[in-house]
Amino acid sequence: MSETTRAENLRPGWKPGQSGNPKGRPRGSRNRVTLVALAAMEEGADAIARKVVDMAKEGDISAARLVIERLVPVAKERPIFLALPDTGSAEGVAQAQAAILQAVAAGDLLPSEAATLAGIVEARRKALETQELEQRISALEEKK
Repeated sequence: MSETTRAENLRPGWKPGQSGNPKGRPRGSRNRVTLVALAAMEEGADAIARKVVDMAKEGDISAARLVIERLVPVAKERPIFLALPDTGSAEGVAQAQAAILQAVAAGDLLPSEAATLAGIVEARRKALETQELEQRISALEEKK
């Protein structure tokens, strides 16, 4: 028996390398086991939530942590109130960078917050530099 004959016997109606389900599973469809698990969880969700809250009230730290994490999600960012000097000049930009550094040193800003602010001030510095270069080029072109 040849190779092609064996392959044809194993997959009647399909050629080797051809899928038996060319369209595949429909997008967004869920696995039956997942659907059953979700249904079971929905049925007992209220009772479970009440039990966890009761355990937290009784002093279970793990339950309390779970309740707090769900009620008050961790803040990813917070508003920052930091007086910065005018950044309309190179000197102002340098003073703003110094103010950011001092705020970190004093503990008023987290290092990640300072990095974000420093990036904003740096973008301002680059804009000033670009503007100054454009003015210089224009002045040189006018002299010609």
